[in-house]
Amino acid sequence: MWIAFIIIVVLVVLVGLGALAYYDLTQKQHAILRNFPIIGHFRYWLEAVGPELRQYIVTDNNEERPFSRDQRRWVYASSKKQNNYFGFGTDNELEQSPNYLIIRHVAFPLHDCHEGEPGYDPSYRVPCAKIMGGHRKRDKAFRPESIVNISAMSYGSLSHAAIEALNRGCKTAGCLHNTGEGGVSKHHMHGGELIWQLGTGYFGCRDARGDFDLAKFKHVVEQNEIRAIEIKMSQGAKPGLGGVLPSVKITHELAEIRGIPMGQDCLSPSSHSAFSDEDSLLDFVEHLAAETGLPVGIKSAVGEIGFWQRMADLMLDGKRGVDFIAIDGGEGGTGAAPLVFSDHVAFPYKIGFTKVFAEFAKRKIDQNVVFIGSGRLGFPDAALFAIGLGADLINVAREAMMAIGCIQAQKCHTNHCPTGVATQNEWLVRGLDPTNKATRLANYILTLRKELLRLSRACGVVHPALIRHEHFNILNEQFGTMGIDELFGYEQNWGLPSDDQQRDISTIMQELVAMQVS
Repeated sequence: MWIAFIIIVVLVVLVGLGALAYYDLTQKQHAILRNFPIIGHFRYWLEAVGPELRQYIVTDNNEERPFSRDQRRWVYASSKKQNNYFGFGTDNELEQSPNYLIIRHVAFPLHDCHEGEPGYDPSYRVPCAKIMGGHRKRDKAFRPESIVNISAMSYGSLSHAAIEALNRGCKTAGCLHNTGEGGVSKHHMHGGELIWQLGTGYFGCRDARGDFDLAKFKHVVEQNEIRAIEIKMSQGAKPGLGGVLPSVKITHELAEIRGIPMGQDCLSPSSHSAFSDEDSLLDFVEHLAAETGLPVGIKSAVGEIGFWQRMADLMLDGKRGVDFIAIDGGEGGTGAAPLVFSDHVAFPYKIGFTKVFAEFAKRKIDQNVVFIGSGRLGFPDAALFAIGLGADLINVAREAMMAIGCIQAQKCHTNHCPTGVATQNEWLVRGLDPTNKATRLANYILTLRKELLRLSRACGVVHPALIRHEHFNILNEQFGTMGIDELFGYEQNWGLPSDDQQRDISTIMQELVAMQVS
């Protein structure tokens, strides 16, 4: 009798596990469960009791790196349109935390429209205050529709499903998608508008020797939804070092897109072959712009300041110039890099950006350039502060990866990413459903824009670009505060758009509200 009972129990358990495994393998909401049926549930169970375990045994909500538990929870909840509020009050130590950012609200903030009220915009549209390519009068100059966009992440570093999810999500959110240096693929062709990044390897527009090929370049531009060209000088996580795509992640499709051989690491050169100094760089920029009509800019981490001084000096006469400058902080992410480069080369974002911006502001040409910030800026406080320092646009990368399923496993360089985001292993990639994850990416972008608008209105302005220095203070270890001017040597009104640009963006924001009312 007991044997029969045990057999029945075992059969029930096996049938239950089989049904659970079948459900896990066929559902498309969770990549972890689809790739690791049954055992994947332990991740969610452990996550559910994680706060208690960390509080009493391991770490608190703010100790994990590079993104804390609080930050990841906010991204995950925002991407799923779940409750992203936190209860009980802050668990940060404010008065004893040097360099802690305080955003200074006003006594009479602007009204924040909620769903159902006249003027409520469910898309939380926040266009750029500047026109990209406008000062140089590029034929295809445009005003970016979103101040939050997707930063450079190559197909190869990320899977085809991840790239597709990002591009679809960009279309829904109305933001730009930077291709990364790996070239333009069919997976970028799902409606999201592109910024094509040209790295030192010139993938997608290189000749047999690996040098830039203008004919191939123009062909790609003509065939795709490309809005701007970004020349990558260096990247925050591996500055002064070319890109690395481990051979284990190179498929036949990737090799064909990039024009590289199979079976060996893809190592981009450290420097460009199309130009060799600031003067020839500006010639190259103007050549690409003349051939395509597109705005052309550069992306770089910040090391030596002489480069930026010479660039600004060469742009003073107005005959040549970049249309945008993307500054990447040393805390930025990568698929693979030597540890010493990630940890010790290039300034972190706030220091690097302010050093570069000051060189252009001192020469009074900062209004001629769209400044883009990247490097762990995908959270409302960090993004708003970056804008207050002079950034016109914010690029997000790893935060976007988390929105489409990344769990910070830090296996990007091994080809064993368990969520299918940063791998070319087809078994793991199959767990990532691009359509579902595209919605999550769009939700995250919209939520970040929503929070930036709410912060702006709390400070009494209609657009984040109108935030002024006095809206920020940094706490020090002596129960005091310092302002942006004192900390970074800024002068009054540095970081603000021109008077005309301020009037234009204020009018645009009023018109967006009026459209919702009507």
